[in-house]
Amino acid sequence: MSSTAGQVIKCKAAVAWEAGKPLVMEEVEVAPPKAGEVRLKILYTSLCHTDVYFWEAKGQTPLFPRIFGHEAGGIVESVGEGVTHLKPGDHALPVFTGECGECAHCKSEESNMCDLLRINTDRGVMIHDSQTRFSIKGQPIYHSVGTSTFSEYTVVHAGCVAKVNPAAPLDKICVLSCGICTGLGATVNVAKPKPGSSVAIFGLGAVGLAAAEGARISGASRIIGVDLVSSRFEEAKKFGVNEFVNPKDHDKPVQEVIAEMTNGGVDRAVECTGSIQAMISAFECVHDGWGVAVLVGVPNKDDAFKTHPVNFLNERTLKGTFYGNYKPRTDLPLVVEQYMNGELELDKFITHTVPFSEINKAFDYMLKGESIRCIIRMGE
Repeated sequence: MSSTAGQVIKCKAAVAWEAGKPLVMEEVEVAPPKAGEVRLKILYTSLCHTDVYFWEAKGQTPLFPRIFGHEAGGIVESVGEGVTHLKPGDHALPVFTGECGECAHCKSEESNMCDLLRINTDRGVMIHDSQTRFSIKGQPIYHSVGTSTFSEYTVVHAGCVAKVNPAAPLDKICVLSCGICTGLGATVNVAKPKPGSSVAIFGLGAVGLAAAEGARISGASRIIGVDLVSSRFEEAKKFGVNEFVNPKDHDKPVQEVIAEMTNGGVDRAVECTGSIQAMISAFECVHDGWGVAVLVGVPNKDDAFKTHPVNFLNERTLKGTFYGNYKPRTDLPLVVEQYMNGELELDKFITHTVPFSEINKAFDYMLKGESIRCIIRMGE
């Protein structure tokens, strides 16, 4: 075991004290892991738009003070009682969802939505005892989505930690903890385009670009990017997108534009915006008889959309996905190997790097729309 096992560790963490206010670098105390938990030393973390969403606290229950962060790579420092698949020194990625291995979802080959460890955005404590593992001078600091990687050390349920190849660079593969796998898996695991097929990607942010990367890996010949911001089109070419449509440039619904471009519709569509209109367009732009549309974007809680039932009767399929249908512990190590063997390209997703002491710069880049992913180097 490590020399610090069983002890409280003092380290730096970027704490959000109020919604929308800059994070504050604080010295926090991180308790040892309890049964079924792991304490990780975080070496690199990345800023995902979901962190910004909950930091702004718009549309959900605010919970502060809190340590955000859920895309990261690190090394196991110590493990709690009963943890057998991890040991100190292992390289690992924490994930906002988990794999207990025991529930019906985990035992199913068709689902990754673990009953025990499925994401809970409102929970700010550990499942084991409903307590936090972070504190400042005795004051509890809340967790976020079970990971809280904006801290040099964090405690995570062992079922939410994937052991990975120690040769893989953590400053690159850390982006697989959330957005990249969500988009990539939506295409390769759910849409499953065949070589030579056509795919429309709605939304060219990080998740949409990852969906395009999945279409590229799958051998799609036409990858059509759909976005309201035309300046994103040039960057998207790096991810295999070879045609572009801005709905604002047309006086008819974009699904009609795409149907005309593709002689009746695309073979697959992946929606990565959370916009109800984009969801409708993605479904209605796929070809009858075999077209499949996959919804990835998270809508507002009161949203609903309608489409004519004949779209289903004409043999179009609508699917949803969660974290790209990847089981974290089982599948994430395999995705890392895809990167290691050159099949999956991750470097092009990383547009900025900042030291931990300047983490608020990462928020600025994201809010200005300047970054796909900003890597934050811990310990600096």
